[in-house]
Amino acid sequence: MANENEIEVLPTRIGYDKWAEIYDSEDNPLIALEEPEVRRQLGAVRGMHVADVGCGTGRHAVDLARAGALVTALDFSEGMLQRARAKSAGLGIQWIAHDLHTPLPLPPGDFDRVICCLVLEHITQLKHLFAELGRICKPAGHIVVSAMHPAMMLKGITARFTDPGSGRETRPQSHPNQISDFVMAALAAGLRIDHLGEHAVTQELASRSPRAQKYLGWPMLFMMRLHPKSPDSRE
Repeated sequence: MANENEIEVLPTRIGYDKWAEIYDSEDNPLIALEEPEVRRQLGAVRGMHVADVGCGTGRHAVDLARAGALVTALDFSEGMLQRARAKSAGLGIQWIAHDLHTPLPLPPGDFDRVICCLVLEHITQLKHLFAELGRICKPAGHIVVSAMHPAMMLKGITARFTDPGSGRETRPQSHPNQISDFVMAALAAGLRIDHLGEHAVTQELASRSPRAQKYLGWPMLFMMRLHPKSPDSRE
């Protein structure tokens, strides 16, 4: 673990603008663990309208578009969006610069699938975001959310990277939400939970990702699959 004097904490947007330069090329065990789980929870997406809320460099949006989905993707980091646009030529993805702490600029009930991946640790108003995810999802659709497992913070770990310019460990500002915060915010937003998952680093992942080895057996990823409640629901 880096010495606190060697860690630079930046406002979230600035941190991700800087991280964009190396985000897709670095060894990131959380992403390696997360991506197949997101695909598993989404299922087939051909012909579906999908919203990627907090899309980063488009790692999910590009794969979804290649799988035949019609994708709208939002992020507030222009550095991340520049990387996303550069690798998505011809895929027809709609990219939108937007701060997720404000209402989403998307129509209600328009999307078959909604994803929000590795974003929640940077959100202070969870109920608002969950309510917006539910608002834009079709009643028969579902929402897939991933997050760094709060247990990682017990090890002093948040989203972080080594700045290639300064060589310092750099952390976009994070908020220490817990699993109960995620669950209660989703319920308060009127969503129905039909899947919760906690995923630890396996030996197989550690063999592929040197950074994962020191977290072997430790829960790194938290997943949720959610549904909007029907208008006539009495729950």
